[in-house]
Formats: sequence, structure tokens, C-alpha cells
Amino acid sequence: MEDYPQSPVPPHARRGFLSTAVILLGFTFFSATMWGGGAIGVAFPFWPDLIAVILLGNLLLAGYVAALAYVSQKSGLNTALMGRYCFGRIGSRWPDLVLGFTQVGWYAWGTATIAILFTGLLDLGDEWRAPLMVLFGVTFCWTAFIGYRGLERLSLVSVPLMCLLIVVSLAIATRDAGGVAGILSIAPTTTMSVGEAVTIVVGTFIAGGTQATNWTRFADTPRTAVGAAVLAFLLGNGLMVLVGAYGALIYGESDIVQVLAMQGLLIGGAVMLFLNIWTTQDNTIYNVSVAGCDLLRTNRRRLITLGGAGLGTVLALLGMYDWLVPYMTMLGTIIPPLGGIILADFAVVHRGRYPPLEEADLCAVRWTGVVAYVAASVVAICSPGIPPLNGIVAAFLLYGAGNWIEARRHPSADCR
Repeated sequence: MEDYPQSPVPPHARRGFLSTAVILLGFTFFSATMWGGGAIGVAFPFWPDLIAVILLGNLLLAGYVAALAYVSQKSGLNTALMGRYCFGRIGSRWPDLVLGFTQVGWYAWGTATIAILFTGLLDLGDEWRAPLMVLFGVTFCWTAFIGYRGLERLSLVSVPLMCLLIVVSLAIATRDAGGVAGILSIAPTTTMSVGEAVTIVVGTFIAGGTQATNWTRFADTPRTAVGAAVLAFLLGNGLMVLVGAYGALIYGESDIVQVLAMQGLLIGGAVMLFLNIWTTQDNTIYNVSVAGCDLLRTNRRRLITLGGAGLGTVLALLGMYDWLVPYMTMLGTIIPPLGGIILADFAVVHRGRYPPLEEADLCAVRWTGVVAYVAASVVAICSPGIPPLNGIVAAFLLYGAGNWIEARRHPSADCR
């Protein structure tokens, strides 16, 4: 009932492709991703420039998440538990804090967003915002409290419905633009480098992708885990970016809810908004509960789910809605190096097979991982190009090199 927060997922609890894919698709169907698409949609000609940027960014994102999905499926472990191998028993509590706090922030932002947008869509007064934030903050954690089964059942209903609404909206938008020829004739209104645009696309979900292991660990085969990750983070996230870009190009509006309202589909917009945010919010607070269980070394995931949702709701009431841009920048910098270190630890240090967690001789703090993480984060902040990708590559290389150096200096040491 607690979804194995402190142990590998056993064989009898593994799930197939449909189950894994719909949860990940529900996770990546998120309004903030569409706003990122809107930012790049007005900076490039639709074909081939904009499509190439969206494809490149999501290929990088999907490749990274697919690699982590493979590791999690083989080990049955989530990101927080895999962190013990590369950061140590005590050292792994630092990434737990990073992963948990960033996801609490996303939960707060999503809760504030839907309350603010609903008051606008329904023409309610500002005094309704705080009560709606409390209502949605409680509602969104319900399926996460149930666990994997709750996330799966909501996504099985909501993902097909959201896909249908998006297809209808794109068809109407194409008609309003004068067909494909009209879309191709729209000129960019701003300028942006390809590197900046790809950074936005990758940054939309690389923090969430680092924690997609919380669900891919349930996959029954590596093919299921990798395939579901690619479907969600290449096609699903790519679709969200494209929808945002499409709306910005044609209507000057990247939010699918507002676009649906302009198209005379206000009820559909309200349904889309609610399902769009709920299927991400419950996954987000589930991430918080898993990281919190590892931080506190407890199996009481449901209790931590409620605590995380409460904290997120308080942050929403304090104005988290206004902090999105700096928050996304921070996430794109400090989260990706964790994934790079985990991949290096699994592939280079453990050669594709972790020892059982309960039998592993783990040190208190694995300084090689800590130093590599800090250095890779600095690289991500200071280097040109695509910061999230730079952080992943730097973490992988620095951690691998650090372990090689320590192995030559101390061949018999278990902790490096």
C-alpha cells in the first residue's frame, strides 16, 4: 500500500507498457510546458526551424530520461534510493532535500495556477483565490495518497480526453490561420538563439524526468520502461511544447485553456485545465513523498504525501505563482547533474548491476559524488550552450574520473 519507498519493487508488483506510459504521459501533460513552447513559438519560422528545435530538445530530454528509466527498471529503485550508492548513506540526504523541495515548489505553483485561472474563467472575485488554493491543494494529493494505482486510474481517463481536446483545438487553430499555408507564412516577432530555445525545451521537464524513475521502476521489462519514457518525454512533452508554440503563433496565446476559450470551447478549456494540472500535481507530490521517505528513512509514504501537499498549499498561498521563471531556471541547473552521476555510477562503477541495497557496504558520505555534483552544477551555471545538458555530461565525466583516480590511489577502499 505504500509503494515500496525504501526497497526495490518486487516482481509481482511490476506493470506493463500501457500502465507505465499513461502515468508518464499524464505527468508530462502540463501547462508550464505549453508556456515554454509559446516563448519559442514566436521566435522561429514554423517549418523547419521551430519543428527542428522542438524535436532536438525533446530528443535530448527523452534520451536522458530513457537512460534513467532503464537503470530504475533493472534495479527496481527510485532516484532517491539510487542516490545512496553514489552519495552515501548520509550524503544521499542532500539530493533528497533538493528533489523534494523542488517538487514541493512545483506543487505550490500548480495549485496557485489553477486557482487563479479558475477565478478568471468563472469570473469570480479575487477573494475566491485562497479558498480554491486550499481546495485544490487537498484534492490533487488524493490520487497520490492512494499510490501508483490512483495515478494510473486517473491517467487512464484523463490522458485520452486531453489528447482529444488538443487534436480538436489544433484543427480549429489551423483553420483559423488559413490552413497550413497560412501557418507557414507567419513571420517571427522576436529573436532567440537555437541554444536558448533548446534550453527552454529541455528545461521544461528535465527536473521531473530525473524523478520519472519513481514509476519506471514498476515496469515489467527494460523495453517497457524505455519505451514509455520515450513516448512520454519525446511525443508527450513535445506535443505540449508544440501546442504552446501553435497557440502563440496563431492567437498570441500559449495557454491551451485560453486558446480553447477563444475557440468557443470554454467548458472544454475548464476540463482541460483541471485534468492537465491534476495529472501532474499528483505525480509531483508523489515525488515529494518518495524523496521524503528516503530523507527520513521511513516507509510511511502516505503521511509524507499529506505533509508535502500541506507545505505546497502554504507556499501557493504565499505567492508561488510569481516565482515560476527563477524557479524553472534553478531547477534546470541543480537537478540534472544528479541524473548524470547516477548514470555514471550504474554504468561505470557498478558495471550495470547494483549490489542489493540491504547488503551493500555503503559509506556515510561518498565525497566523489558530492564533489562531482557541486562541480557539475557550477559548470551548468557558467558554461555556454545548453546548461541542463552541460550539467549532465559534466557530472557523468567528473564522477567517472573521480572514481578512477580514487581507485588508483586506494585500490582496496570501498568508499571513495
